[in-house]
Amino acid sequence: MTTHPVPQPRRGRNPWRPLIWGGAAALLLLPAVAMQFTHEVVWTGSDFIAMGVMLGTACALYELATWLSGNTVYRMGFAIAVATGFLTVWVNLAVGMFGSEHNPLNLMFGGVLLVAAAGALAAKFRARGMARAMAATALAQLLAAGVGLALGGMERDGPGIGLETFLTAGFAVPWMVAALVFSKAARDEAAAGGTP
Repeated sequence: MTTHPVPQPRRGRNPWRPLIWGGAAALLLLPAVAMQFTHEVVWTGSDFIAMGVMLGTACALYELATWLSGNTVYRMGFAIAVATGFLTVWVNLAVGMFGSEHNPLNLMFGGVLLVAAAGALAAKFRARGMARAMAATALAQLLAAGVGLALGGMERDGPGIGLETFLTAGFAVPWMVAALVFSKAARDEAAAGGTP
């Protein structure tokens, strides 16, 4: 009995491109529309520029994933990692993971993103190395949550720091999911005779 390989999307071909870039544009326009109907949403020009840069970077990184591999599972892992990084930056700029956005403890999460970026570059974006890089990023996220609990717990009392620590540590979950998805992509590529 012969088996036929499942056809993979071509490298560089991205059928999701209009949805991804269109969704990013819609997200950027949403606050502008909301400001017409409520005084609860107040964005300045710099807010729109910052969000535009963040959305553009996230979309460009996903374009990189489609250029790097035609493997749908690999692209999914890349999308999860990019979305998690995007949310990390957004939460820290908007409200901060610890305390407020002005709390210096939140600078640790720049280090978490640096682990992800440096790991991806060191792996040369290969699936197996990306799995390791995302697992290391999950550990860095947990370490940052632990350091924040230790240092933040000394600064103030109350249940807030415990909840913040739990939510911050929860960001390790999508990093680990990305690692598992990249592992699956590496196995798929190895089975197909590609470079994992």
